Amino acid sequence: MISLRGLSMHYTLGASRIEVLRDVDLDVPAGQSVAVAGPSGSGKTSLLLLLAGLERPGAGVVRMAGTDLATLDRDALADLRRDHIGIVFQSFHLLPSLSALDNVALPLQIAGQADALPRARALLQRVGLGARLMHDPSQLSGGEQQRVAIARALVHRPKVLLADEPTGNLDDQTAATVRELLFELHRDSGATLLLVTHDLDFAARCDRTLHLHDGRLHEVPDHGPGRPLAQDLPHALSA
Repeated sequence: MISLRGLSMHYTLGASRIEVLRDVDLDVPAGQSVAVAGPSGSGKTSLLLLLAGLERPGAGVVRMAGTDLATLDRDALADLRRDHIGIVFQSFHLLPSLSALDNVALPLQIAGQADALPRARALLQRVGLGARLMHDPSQLSGGEQQRVAIARALVHRPKVLLADEPTGNLDDQTAATVRELLFELHRDSGATLLLVTHDLDFAARCDRTLHLHDGRLHEVPDHGPGRPLAQDLPHALSA
């Protein structure tokens, strides 16, 4: 479903060249859940933006469902995201002038789906917000806003779900609720999940965990769902 070959990315800051990603290779089959862990500033979000076609790499190939993203223009990339990719951001990115219902229905309405509102309503009820459909984002708690954002990311039944620190702005109890919801919906949807997080407990719930260090991805060995990660990361870093 996701294939990266020789992926590299850098930024130029004044006279300095900052290497964000260095010759990254990665294959993620359909339906698998993969966590990318690492410290702030290690390039995790940049990797997600490249996968979504929101940034272009300096070198290498990004393939999504067999399609080389470099062959797509801006409109075709937007179509790919609309049809096949769901994205959950740390900061929710809900439209403040729209209700929870309209925020979730928007991707389907843009795609011309006649059943946009019923599908959005059903998914919001599924995430426990059936009584909050007509509330604006400012009237919702942080956890409720993130549940709306997750519903919006999944309402068009994407093949790939990209989540960027989805519990990073939430308190521990709310984060635990959102974490359970995300994995429940992932299991039910069958989508491929790539999760960026610095939370090792969150990462341990995924089928695989990768650690991004010095621009390179290192697989945490022998990792499976529920296995503690702290003891494994030093080995990954030295790989």
